[in-house]
Amino acid sequence: MPSPPVSFRLVSRPDPLQLIEAVVDHWESRLRERLELREPKPLGLATGRTMEPFYRQLIDRLRGWTEAERQRLIEGWLSFNLDEYVGVDSGSAASFAATMQRCLGDALGLPPAQLRLPDGAAPDPDGEARRYALALERAGGLGVQLLGLGGNGHVGFNEPPCGADTRCRVVQLSHATRIQNAAAFGGDPQRVPPQAITLGIAEILQAEEIHLVVTGVGKALILARLLRGEATPDLPASWLGSHPRVHLWADAAALSADAVSGM
Repeated sequence: MPSPPVSFRLVSRPDPLQLIEAVVDHWESRLRERLELREPKPLGLATGRTMEPFYRQLIDRLRGWTEAERQRLIEGWLSFNLDEYVGVDSGSAASFAATMQRCLGDALGLPPAQLRLPDGAAPDPDGEARRYALALERAGGLGVQLLGLGGNGHVGFNEPPCGADTRCRVVQLSHATRIQNAAAFGGDPQRVPPQAITLGIAEILQAEEIHLVVTGVGKALILARLLRGEATPDLPASWLGSHPRVHLWADAAALSADAVSGM
């Protein structure tokens, strides 16, 4: 297996459930630290199949906190999600807004003002991207950022090719990404919106700490490319190598020696 870029702190577990448990362990400690901060930076959140078990385990873990601790966490909660589909209302079951409400907001009692996402139904998507970026900037930028890895190397919806200086904007989704996200649209890639609003690589790199979670043999080839350490626009996630605090969480399948040797 190739060595990760110097800044990546690689943590591996045999299976995805054990891996997610380890990620939740770390995030729980960060959330406890957050209770002691006067002005904590917003959390950076993500959606996707990899993240749903993370939110389930996190909610279970928070149920073990005292009522006073949970209340303090909720009162001080502010998070910004990476992205949202253009043309999809937050009330649609396929929207990331609905996903976040279902996975996190309902359980914690978080209103939209504290669980923020771009407005996919905004009449001016480019203007909404600028508004969202400004809202994040005014909130102090990202503290701890959660990321998944797309099959083509995207993080957020930053599709290749993508430079390190890209900021929040409207992007055109690749056919591969629409296939990957088709499950929420009845399995039909053509029903997946062709555009999305996403935070850019620049905003992600400004986070204080980044957690990249990768599971499954389907991500092994792209993860192997990432572990080579070469920064390139063709692999947007590779820009993370310039960040001083990146935690790379990967299960055994994602680090599959067979998959790596078969490249």
